[in-house]
Amino acid sequence: MALINLNQNTKVTVVDTTLRDGEQTAGVVFANTEKVTIAQMLSDLGVDQLEVGIPTMGGDEKAAIKEIVKRNLKSSIMAWNRAVIGDIEQSIDCGVDAVAISISVSDIHIQHKLKTSREWVLDNMVKSVEFAKKNGLYVSVNGEDASRADKGFLVEFINAAKQAGANRFRYCDTVGIKEPFGIKDDIQYLYNKTGFDIEMHTHNDFGMATANAVAGIKGGATHVGVTVNGLGERAGNAALEEVIMSLMLVYGYKGDGIDTKMFREVSEYVSRASGRELPIWKAIVGTNMFAHESGIHADGAIKDPKNYEAFDPAIVGLERQIVIGKHSGRAAVVNKFKEYNTELNNDEAKGILELVRETSVRLKRSLFDKEVVQLYKEYHRKLEENKQ
Repeated sequence: MALINLNQNTKVTVVDTTLRDGEQTAGVVFANTEKVTIAQMLSDLGVDQLEVGIPTMGGDEKAAIKEIVKRNLKSSIMAWNRAVIGDIEQSIDCGVDAVAISISVSDIHIQHKLKTSREWVLDNMVKSVEFAKKNGLYVSVNGEDASRADKGFLVEFINAAKQAGANRFRYCDTVGIKEPFGIKDDIQYLYNKTGFDIEMHTHNDFGMATANAVAGIKGGATHVGVTVNGLGERAGNAALEEVIMSLMLVYGYKGDGIDTKMFREVSEYVSRASGRELPIWKAIVGTNMFAHESGIHADGAIKDPKNYEAFDPAIVGLERQIVIGKHSGRAAVVNKFKEYNTELNNDEAKGILELVRETSVRLKRSLFDKEVVQLYKEYHRKLEENKQ
């Protein structure tokens, strides 16, 4: 049985491909300085391996990769290649220590994209792996569209890669069509048949990339491919911050060397560099993760944050917010004024809450602190007017 019981002794190798697959998001281009900065941040965060680009593109792409290599980061630096000797030569020229060699493995791709045969795929993959290993590189063999490939052929493919000297197999759910229960079974089957290290590389077309990545690890995968914020082609990839926090807090994985407090900072930087907004409702790093407005929820969070928070916001570099708006209750209003060293009595809290709700509906949003303070003044002004 290959099923992994995640615990303090388990090692899951994190492979971040923000700078390769993430940048393949339609319309996204990182400046070279941004690529170097992102690589540095991810290395500082504790990512084991960075897939930083495609050297055979030449020009700025190679220049950025070479600059990243010069940084001597803690992370292993990997470049992406087709199963083509010329591609691998370009990667060697960049000075990377690892290469991903990618080739289609599903009959759909072999017949309709490559227009060739399974034998051709195996032959080109083996030749490429052997060349890379002769040049002292760590090799990941990527099975593009593995989730739609014949499992018998996948076993043959993995064993051929293993014999050629490859270090691991990347299982690519290229069009995001798998679901967690099936993918767990598939990975367990492949591992039991080959005994080879497997990396999960999952896409989010049905919103299951993170779940599929974690399920693959539970099935026996030892490596997981991710991107910051889930950036990637079409609906994106499994998100770095989601996968790691799920492994750590849902499954009890220790995650040695991962500085989770950097998640928000890294997510914000990649969001700006990619020109892709970081939604406030984004899992793990969105500001709404720890924002409470609803009366019952805010009251519960004030009494004990564990009532409505899965984990401490500081763990990922965020802060708790009690939001004042239409759905607020008296406890939230009273608590807000305590921040300003003002104790409200019951009448004040009730009167100000009515003004808060009216104002929030009129403005169609929650209120800023200064606006809430003004409502306090308005409440007392009306009291004085009524006395007169």
